Amino acid sequence: MKFISAGESHGKALVGIIEGLPSKLKIDIDEINAYLALRQSGYGRGGRQKIERDTVEILSGVRNLQTLGSPLAFLIKNKDYENWRAYMAPEGCDVTQKALTRVRPGHADLTGMLKYGTDDARNILERASARETAARVAAGTIARQYLRRLGIEVCGYVKSVCGICDNKHYEFEQLSAAKGQPLFMLDNALQDRAVALVDELKAKGDTAGGVVEVRIKGLKSGFGSCMQYSTKLDAILCSALMSVQAVKGVEVGLGFSAAALAGSSVHDEIFYDGKYCRKTNNAGGIEGGMSNGEEIVLRAAVKPIPTLMRGLKTVDTATKQPAKAAGERSDVCAICAAEIILESVAAFALAEVVSSRLGGDTMDEAVSRYNLLG
Repeated sequence: MKFISAGESHGKALVGIIEGLPSKLKIDIDEINAYLALRQSGYGRGGRQKIERDTVEILSGVRNLQTLGSPLAFLIKNKDYENWRAYMAPEGCDVTQKALTRVRPGHADLTGMLKYGTDDARNILERASARETAARVAAGTIARQYLRRLGIEVCGYVKSVCGICDNKHYEFEQLSAAKGQPLFMLDNALQDRAVALVDELKAKGDTAGGVVEVRIKGLKSGFGSCMQYSTKLDAILCSALMSVQAVKGVEVGLGFSAAALAGSSVHDEIFYDGKYCRKTNNAGGIEGGMSNGEEIVLRAAVKPIPTLMRGLKTVDTATKQPAKAAGERSDVCAICAAEIILESVAAFALAEVVSSRLGGDTMDEAVSRYNLLG
């Protein structure tokens, strides 16, 4: 299973193609749109989220809500394009009107301009923008539907916002309740503090990041491999999470905290009670690059949005003079969007691994093969 996307932030649309889906997978378009809406939700988001209201249009690969086994293509229109047609139209436009030369620290602007030989950061930021993650959420939701047929579920929540951290453990079944909260947190008292902090940062023209935890339940042991570095499950999943804009760190299980503990406090002891089991899950469900049958536990550290309304110090590339960075968006905190995106990319990366092992031209074949595994 493979996915490729295309599209610019203020272009006509985002498009995606998924190759390798088996036939007879029922596609729930309403669920895709629901996750697209969740990606646009959350406390601290800016005005563009009120403009877009993303919905997906399936172009090919599905008939009567079932996959055909052929590539699935979809489209998400950028409703804001009509306001940008004069500056973004592929057929011809006035590129001078929306040129950006006051490059923004923390963005791809300057590095991309130097790499691709352009004097306008707009040619870089339009693709580097997190807008493209809408396509990844759509693809990830389809992957979620594939995994669900096998009994595998993916869910998560926001663990911290700008240092206000929830260190409690929650059962997997509790996690979905976070989606109804302003910041996708599960502790109301901590969330109230985080909301107040977001308000404070907004008043100062500043931004906030946080930590997202994604969990995967129902995955049997043996997915991934110890035989090649490139096939290790933790490497694949961490790479997927790290590919999301603003993610600066990823961990599995105890993660970085394991480095401060003795081995006896880290490694999950193994028992046998009709089947092999562990009473702890410090490894986060992955040992030796392979799933061990326990819950997969992943965390990602998301940096604050690098476009600050008050503007950071930079250089205007047109004049080489000091300047304040351009303002391109007005979000203060996008941690809820990040949570949905991270769930989605984890789901798709896992679906790639699972489908590679199971194969199958039809969904029934894939389910049958999965059920045969120990």
